[in-house]
Amino acid sequence: MSRIEQTFLHLAQQKRKALIPFFTAGDPAPEYTVPMMHGLVEAGVNIIELGVPFSDPMADGPTIQRSSERALKHGVGLTRILQDVAEFRRTNQATPVVLMGYLNPIERMGYAKFAQAAQQSGVDGVLVVDYPPEEADEFVQQMRAHHLHCIFLLSPTSSPARINAVAKLASGYIYYVSLKGVTGAATIDLKEIAEKIPQIKNVVKLPIGVGFGIRDGATARAVSHISDAVVIGSRIVQEIEQSAPQDAVANVTRLVKQIRAEMDKP
Repeated sequence: MSRIEQTFLHLAQQKRKALIPFFTAGDPAPEYTVPMMHGLVEAGVNIIELGVPFSDPMADGPTIQRSSERALKHGVGLTRILQDVAEFRRTNQATPVVLMGYLNPIERMGYAKFAQAAQQSGVDGVLVVDYPPEEADEFVQQMRAHHLHCIFLLSPTSSPARINAVAKLASGYIYYVSLKGVTGAATIDLKEIAEKIPQIKNVVKLPIGVGFGIRDGATARAVSHISDAVVIGSRIVQEIEQSAPQDAVANVTRLVKQIRAEMDKP
């Protein structure tokens, strides 16, 4: 059983929901990536989504776009990020790490080389935003051969055909995009999410994490009542952006602890 599968199993036994934070590797500076990962674990997260900075994003709102720009100015790319994951694994063998980003950096490295390096570094899964399941067979086979989960996105506009396509390839969990827009948008429709998730679960037998538009503990708690996991990205990246670099880890840790406490209220 993989780390991701074990995580969701243990949480289900405890009747708790997963908290999955996202931040961009290399932001605010490369030396803070591993301390940020450890700070998030201290705050009570269950899986870490580590963003791979990219110059031409599609789904990222302005907050996360700026974080990629900051990381790219420091020269942070896949090789450095895999080194950071390996460093994190020296003292943490339990917390799953998912790389989230776009296809171009992986294609440049090569599927096989990337899969082998990701497995060796301790990565547990990949979420490639711009890789539709209809075209991802070869990629998924390479990842599976190295015991890496392929996590796919579904959204309010996902058709039955797209849901079925994802069901054939996805593993680990599903990332449900709660909004018809980019990351960091203002409000989410809890009623719509509550209606859509059972439809997806009729087809995809995996945990479902909900992201986009979750900015505080109250919303995270509400979403946790209708999903298996809560994904928070832009709010964390905003905290990093607004902090002095030396204070970013402490400030994010404090923020995420508050969200975790709200989610865990009886």
